[in-house]
Amino acid sequence: MKMKLPNPGLDDRIPSHSDLERMEKEEAGDRPKWDNKAQYLLTCVGFCVGLGNVWRFPYLCQSHGGGAFMIPFLILLVLEGIPLLHLEFAIGQRLRKGSVGVWRSINPCLTGIGIASLMVSFLVGMYYNTIMAWIMWYLYNSFQSPLPWSQCPLNANRTGLVEECARSSTVDYFWYRETLNTSTAIDESGGLQWWMVLALISAWTLLYVCTIRGIETTGKAVYITSTLPYVVLTIFLIRGLTLKGSLEGIKFLFTPDVDELMNPTTWLDAGAQVFYSFSLAFGGLISFSSYNSIHNNCEQDAVLISIINGCTSVYSATVIYSIIGFRATQNFDDCMGENILKLTNAFDYAENNITDSNYHDVLAHLNLTNPSIIEGLNLEMCDIKKFLSQGVEGTGLAFIVFTEAIIKMPVSPLWAVLFFVMLFCLGLSTMFGNIEGVVVPLQDLKLLPRSCPKEVFCALTCLISCLMGLIFAQGSGNYWLALFDNFAGSIPLLVIGFCEMISVIYIYGADRFNKDIEFMIGHKPNIFWQVTWRVLSPIIMLVILVFYFVTQVTKSLTYLVWDQEAVDFPTLDARPYPAWINAIIFILAGIPSLSIPLVFLYKFIQMKCCKKKDYSDSTVDTISAKIQMAEKKF
Repeated sequence: MKMKLPNPGLDDRIPSHSDLERMEKEEAGDRPKWDNKAQYLLTCVGFCVGLGNVWRFPYLCQSHGGGAFMIPFLILLVLEGIPLLHLEFAIGQRLRKGSVGVWRSINPCLTGIGIASLMVSFLVGMYYNTIMAWIMWYLYNSFQSPLPWSQCPLNANRTGLVEECARSSTVDYFWYRETLNTSTAIDESGGLQWWMVLALISAWTLLYVCTIRGIETTGKAVYITSTLPYVVLTIFLIRGLTLKGSLEGIKFLFTPDVDELMNPTTWLDAGAQVFYSFSLAFGGLISFSSYNSIHNNCEQDAVLISIINGCTSVYSATVIYSIIGFRATQNFDDCMGENILKLTNAFDYAENNITDSNYHDVLAHLNLTNPSIIEGLNLEMCDIKKFLSQGVEGTGLAFIVFTEAIIKMPVSPLWAVLFFVMLFCLGLSTMFGNIEGVVVPLQDLKLLPRSCPKEVFCALTCLISCLMGLIFAQGSGNYWLALFDNFAGSIPLLVIGFCEMISVIYIYGADRFNKDIEFMIGHKPNIFWQVTWRVLSPIIMLVILVFYFVTQVTKSLTYLVWDQEAVDFPTLDARPYPAWINAIIFILAGIPSLSIPLVFLYKFIQMKCCKKKDYSDSTVDTISAKIQMAEKKF
């Protein structure tokens, strides 16, 4: 059964296949193009493979049954991720425009999809580059020995350690106090931290320099930013495998708990991770593909990048947990050492009489003979699985867990520099796509005169983002960033992705799309693409969207606070958000999502009531199109 919604005027809004052939020749010196295929692939890989592959995927594996999580992840990667990735590549390459231009060409009522992508790219880029500022701050502090997060500072009287650091840990103190100088609530700003302001300005300045000419400059940078992380990951894997306990970490990561497969949350998180790890619905991939030759094999690109992305997630998880295994083993050994020392001192044992191998036997014997003394020693429970299962995601993994592991390695400054250089490259290459997802749609919307060069759009985007991003340089900045991360890049992306699939298959038309792909790559999409595009992928995205929305609405909104006065300090204290935060959440998640139906309604009313031609401002703005329109007049 074929189903296609009415879409009058489509042929007048898009170039024909013969026009595309002429456009390729006539615009050779006008429209930016990739220098070579490798440059394009590296840019897309850099955009797709980001910080989330390094610090979120390993956490999800660990918290959802280890190797068992790979099953839903790989299934949904095939049924959800690859089809939408191929669709974005194909429609961008076919229509030769950015996200706003593509959807406006298909139907002016769909312009809201591009505007939603623009808003999400702007909001996500604003906080994502703050993480880049944090990374630059840590990288700057890595060029010293000993590392500043390896020891607690002295108090004002120089008679002891700073209490906050002594009660927590050196890495916690450096992160929450020396770096963030965090406040105790999201509504307590704490003022701007000058070192973070400088780091933020530096991050946006560097990004502007790299993206000033679009793909002409970013295309050169990706040769380093997209390849260096793999070199560093490999170095860390080789180093990690030589450390004590690394195999315990890897074994813990991949040991499957098949019962997790029956948990709906496992599938929901797997679907969401696939969606986010491909950087879908941001608009950047559509723009990047529009710079390709019209006969580029976009199907092959989608499959190749999907394989690279999936393998990178698994590879980085292996590297991360080899280091976490080392850290857990060190903590376990320290725990055992303290307990053995307490027993040795309490019962006057000779040194080395109690060892790791006989510890439990000795403890069991002493517990029977002297239970009151044992109780008074307050011995710690030393369990390697407990230390391994202390899963941390996001900034906690990078700036606390990994930095703690690094200070226990020989030549720790070297490993710190390598680690933060890797994170810097991952983040920078992702930001290239985010900026592309903002600048190109702004040009499509023609908010500034056509004579304005891309450098001006890029400068305005970076300047406004930097100024608004100062909210993250406050004492409460970490709480604001967590809020943006939870809502700006979640539900809106799912809404956009679903609308993209429906728009191409049922408004643009699946048959037309199939013919376009046959024209571009030489053959029609096979049965796999037909089934996923028409049925499976939209259903999967809709289910994930509904369940995700229900989960977010029904759960109580809390955030984690670093507070010395909390009962369980140094454990982060969960506190409810203030009531006014709901308005912020609506701005972050509601406005981008609602822009799609609101713009649709506005354009529809404009078309019906104002009797305006719905495609008058959406004709293809190319040399060949102008020639074609001129020919039609005669």
